[in-house]
Amino acid sequence: MFRGIRFFPETPRLPFMAWRWAYLVISGILIIGSLLSLAVRGLNFGIDFQGGILLEVRMPGTADLGSMRQALGGLDLGDVSLQEFGSADTVLIRVPKQDGSEEAQQRAVSAVKEALGPAVQYRRVEFVGPQVGAELLREALYAVAAALFAIMVYIWFRFEWQFGVCGLVSLLHDVIATAGIFSVLDYEFNLTIVAAIMTIAGYSINDTVVVFDRVRENMRKYKTMPMPALIDLSVNQTLSRTILTGTTTLFTLLSLYFLGGEVLRGFSFAMIWGIVVGTYSSVCVAVPLLLLLKVRHSTLGGESTAQTAEQQQP
Repeated sequence: MFRGIRFFPETPRLPFMAWRWAYLVISGILIIGSLLSLAVRGLNFGIDFQGGILLEVRMPGTADLGSMRQALGGLDLGDVSLQEFGSADTVLIRVPKQDGSEEAQQRAVSAVKEALGPAVQYRRVEFVGPQVGAELLREALYAVAAALFAIMVYIWFRFEWQFGVCGLVSLLHDVIATAGIFSVLDYEFNLTIVAAIMTIAGYSINDTVVVFDRVRENMRKYKTMPMPALIDLSVNQTLSRTILTGTTTLFTLLSLYFLGGEVLRGFSFAMIWGIVVGTYSSVCVAVPLLLLLKVRHSTLGGESTAQTAEQQQP
């Protein structure tokens, strides 16, 4: 009978817990670096959060950003920024919010159009006020915090409190690392990236729950096995599922990144980074932290049949 292709041994024997301190040091460096970048450089907030006017224009030929900056610089509209967007003939223009009402914003757009000339094609024009942008940023932070809290409560009720704490730390690790990479690379941070972060949190906790579930199952099955060996066994038993799920997801995201166009590039980059970091944190952050919180067989309630030392060997 055809049983499918096996990419990994049924139960690998990789000693993950032997390197647990190295994993935690790597994660500590990643988190500290992310927090320092966020504190010093901050995030490059998009128009969703910052407010202003956004124009996506297509030039008749290759865009000359230098001459465009010169033409727009004399309009007295503030710090106008230009960025090549996807192809050499497409430019993203950001204009700060103008003092005054909506008519002032319309006059700014008209001034930009007049300065660039009639041959330019305008593919998108968006207006976001600073008050709306601040409200969107606040609501985005509330949404992420509420999602993390709800996930923590779920883990807390499904498992013991140590598992809930480890799951929450793992999620915070992924969120901070994702925000940090956007700060380091100065990529635009907008509502789409917030959606990506919430998706990453759901993906990461799904991986973590699978591993936690196997740890708890083995704690009840192997009552006298040392915890480092038991956790190694649990991680190895779920390793093929973790790697294959992450790899197939990455194939889809890489297709989006390279073929989905500039509009989806930020979202797909955040997801690619998040899948890598989330998979890492599920195995190398959440599970080793169980040892630091001194999870023992006695942590679990209920009785189960003890196994002999010979039976406990993976």
